[in-house]
Amino acid sequence: MAKRILKENLPQKNCPVCNRPFTWRKKWEKCWDEVKYCSDRCRNAKTSSADR
Repeated sequence: MAKRILKENLPQKNCPVCNRPFTWRKKWEKCWDEVKYCSDRCRNAKTSSADR
């Protein structure tokens, strides 16, 4: 039987744009150290605010 990981034990980061915490996702398994933003919206807001 597979070992289960509880959601409260997953690593978290804070988004630099919205300052909300977001948790690790399976799709980020190989690149978690490189993930900075919680969503595409925050990633795009970062680039648009830098242009102003």
